[in-house]
Amino acid sequence: MRAVKGRDDPAVPSPLERRRRAVSELGDALRTLVELASSTEAPVEELDRATQVVREATALLGGRLRDRSTPPSTDDLLDGVRMYNPVTGTGSALAPPLRIEQSGDVTVGTCTLGLAFEGPPSYAHGGVSALLLDQMLGYAVSASGHPGMTVRLETSYRAPVPLQTPLRLTAEATAVDGRRVTATGTIATAAEPDTVLVAATGTFVALNADQARRLFSAVWESGSRAG
Repeated sequence: MRAVKGRDDPAVPSPLERRRRAVSELGDALRTLVELASSTEAPVEELDRATQVVREATALLGGRLRDRSTPPSTDDLLDGVRMYNPVTGTGSALAPPLRIEQSGDVTVGTCTLGLAFEGPPSYAHGGVSALLLDQMLGYAVSASGHPGMTVRLETSYRAPVPLQTPLRLTAEATAVDGRRVTATGTIATAAEPDTVLVAATGTFVALNADQARRLFSAVWESGSRAG
């Protein structure tokens, strides 16, 4: 019997893979749009035309929406797939996105911040640095085998973080005390990785069963795996 192409053919993407690819492509287009909207000096007439086109696009996306208790159909919470994470999600228009890898005990992240993240002229907003480091520290504590939620984040700003410049971020879990984990992290430029621009220390606490149930029961009841 001849196999039906697409059912068991590994070369043919599954519906979930196709959706994830489409979400990532849309996210990439939206990040480009946000960056251009933050840097454009186009004349008013072109701004008006662009506004109309964007509003037409929003109409295409608004027909079927999820609420806060429903995980995206692209996500897999058990496997850590979070496509709309505002720091790392390839489907997020807000994310740089930050790319994270594990190198031994050290978590290493890379990204470049565009003008959409500007605080002081030509430099990143301080809150963006804190956002990046919170994500890095959280990843590091999870990689250490002691995942938890942020309960304290102390950030030290030593020098401004330049925009449109490749960055290198690092993080590492440094202490474990029962359910409480401490991690430290830094932001530097890729060209000068030993010159720390921003440093942070975070405290994370693992949830007990009652806390997890109280915070996330609605999400888990909706299903933690995409179908």
